[in-house]
Amino acid sequence: MAMLKGLALALFVCFFSCYLTSVPSLASPDDFLQCLREKIPSELVYTQSSSSFAGVLVSSIRSPRFFTNTTVRPLCVVTPTDASHVQAAVLCGRTQGVRLRVRSGGHDYEGLSYRSARPEVFGVVDLANLRAVSVNQSETTAWVDSGATIGELYYTIAKDNSQLAFPAGLCPTIGVGGHFSGGAIGMMMRKYGLAVDNVLDAKLVNANGDLLDRAGMGEDLFWAIRGGGGGSFGIVLSWKVQLVQVPPTVTMFNIAKTIDQGAADIVTRWQDVGPSLPNDLTIRVIVQGQQALFQALYLGTCSSLVATMGDQFPELTMTSADCQSMTWLQSVAFISFWNRDTPVEALLSRTTSLSTYTKNKSDYVQSAISKGVWKDIFSWFTMNGAGLIILEPHGGFIGSVPTDATPYPHRSMLYNVQYIVFWQGDGGAAANTWLGNFYDFMGQYVSKNPRQAYVNYRDLDIGQNVVVDDVTTFDGGKVWGEQYFASNFQRLASVKAAVDPTNYFRNEQSIPPLAQGRK
Repeated sequence: MAMLKGLALALFVCFFSCYLTSVPSLASPDDFLQCLREKIPSELVYTQSSSSFAGVLVSSIRSPRFFTNTTVRPLCVVTPTDASHVQAAVLCGRTQGVRLRVRSGGHDYEGLSYRSARPEVFGVVDLANLRAVSVNQSETTAWVDSGATIGELYYTIAKDNSQLAFPAGLCPTIGVGGHFSGGAIGMMMRKYGLAVDNVLDAKLVNANGDLLDRAGMGEDLFWAIRGGGGGSFGIVLSWKVQLVQVPPTVTMFNIAKTIDQGAADIVTRWQDVGPSLPNDLTIRVIVQGQQALFQALYLGTCSSLVATMGDQFPELTMTSADCQSMTWLQSVAFISFWNRDTPVEALLSRTTSLSTYTKNKSDYVQSAISKGVWKDIFSWFTMNGAGLIILEPHGGFIGSVPTDATPYPHRSMLYNVQYIVFWQGDGGAAANTWLGNFYDFMGQYVSKNPRQAYVNYRDLDIGQNVVVDDVTTFDGGKVWGEQYFASNFQRLASVKAAVDPTNYFRNEQSIPPLAQGRK
């Protein structure tokens, strides 16, 4: 029976692939839904008329900004349990003119994995059921499905071997698929690089409904999916990653300094020290109110860390009393939940809360900001609606990799800045006004031509695609694309033109296909 089912799908793929270049320009929602019913088990497809539709849709929404009465919602949510279901969804969408958006963890800061910023008929493929993690201890590799969270990935890697780890982000509920698609910075990138620097293979369903691995997709597409942003080139179902070695015990500290304790001076000094410290040590900074919190992960012992800090960053006055020693997996939980006693099993939680609204933006700093300016920056955090900023140092291994090795181009920068504001209910006016004004103020001190941004901190304020004759224009995409990808943007557009020339996978900030003959 399974063989017959596989044969039927293969014939379906083969038959419809011949006609994909002539996708109708007008969507046929009813025919699309009927096609899904014929090819995918009905219990895996949730239409708007289903009593479970809202619950499934909200299951991975991380910001209530995108769950309102005015939100443009999908025609349906498909929750595949097998690659064949994803292939069928793509083929149904192509033949009936209904585009698909793809969600893994729902952390897209603009919600583009499950909503549209413009009126549009679309479906969502939610990968939450595709969440397996398979570790090969002898090879120190793992296959991880895109629907797994990074918390699940970390836990599965380290639960049987505390000296194996993977370099990626911090929030445990982030979905692997979206996270890796943007490059994935984290606390070990100075030692081991971005997550995508450690991706060995991937399995992807392309715009023709074909299931491809690295060999099948070719090196150009494999390059593009490792940092070129989600929702542009196909649906990546799983990733093969190279695991990394960590010591049995790592050391952390959280040291807070107020403005009266010299926070502005210490942050000024950190700009030079943070990116140049030994690769085993990463110190990020969180600025909120009149305080800077210096948070460190060191792949070594407390005594060694104290010596390094005394030699290279004495301004922070770190002592052995600041040390927190634990396993690497415990350190992930500690950073995520701010509590040493939080069990590592908490990393497996997928709990969603819609009580807090957020808005994020990002920058990169290429030249250190002066102490006088930092004093001005701290004054912004006394204002009504003020949020926080997180500074992530680069340097180390990440800075030794060529900027075109992956689509992530920001490797030579000193550090990344993430701006975050929070509010409850309808109280977002002050927060958003503060964020916009502060972001404008920072423009004179950050990277320029272009002013660079991190695609995983997606921000529609920096630009949206322009669509002409149902195709996203390259020039319209450049407005935002070169901020995320700098000189790598044109290569991404060339790959898009080769693998999805009819622009099936499209959203407000998806890579546009490079027009034929365009240089």
